Amino acid sequence: MPDQPKYARVLLKVSGEALMGDTSYGIDLGTVERIADDVKLAVDAGKQICMVIGGGNIFRGLSAAAKGIERATADYMGMLATVMNALAMQAALERIDVPCRVQSAIPMASVCEPYIRRVAIRHMEKGRVVIFAAGTGNPFFTTDTAAALRAAEMGCDALLKGTQVDGVYSADPKKVPDAERFESLSYHEVLSRDLQVMDASAISLSRENRIPILVFSIHDRGALAAVLRGEGRATIIGG
Repeated sequence: MPDQPKYARVLLKVSGEALMGDTSYGIDLGTVERIADDVKLAVDAGKQICMVIGGGNIFRGLSAAAKGIERATADYMGMLATVMNALAMQAALERIDVPCRVQSAIPMASVCEPYIRRVAIRHMEKGRVVIFAAGTGNPFFTTDTAAALRAAEMGCDALLKGTQVDGVYSADPKKVPDAERFESLSYHEVLSRDLQVMDASAISLSRENRIPILVFSIHDRGALAAVLRGEGRATIIGG
């Protein structure tokens, strides 16, 4: 009998910056297609996948607010950027025959579905990938918090954070070569050490709903499927 999947339904959080590839701005279609290929591997293995994609490759609300745009307005602009990224990922998934739906927390009926929890769950039960766009639909909340919220609402077994490195380190390993890498951490350790994995609201929300967070490299081909099998290289945050 084949091994049973360790995680059956998960939410994958991808930063907007991850979609830039080697460019300095915008969407690199080759990178989007590679991530879509990894999602397809997971779907083909029978996993139920939903996603949240940030918007930092197009617009970052906090940076704009610091330069003089009202914070709420800047955050709404960032939410619209996440919709653009979600549509790009949807197109890449559909090109490789992965059924996909985009649901936005800000209704825009001509572009995508509105966020409806029961509909989203039904999509996943039918094997469709659901991409949640526009964050929580409210300013002052990051897409990390939106990811934790949607993971709780969908009853996910885990929240996977695809990052630039293969786990959580004590410092940026690209700047500090001898930074310590952690195999596992508690929610409390992440918060008390201020490890900047996700914002404090997202960590707290995951802790309250007992959703483990798995941090892995989104740039390692096949890493998503490996982590979902309980293998691969990742830092597990829980307990």
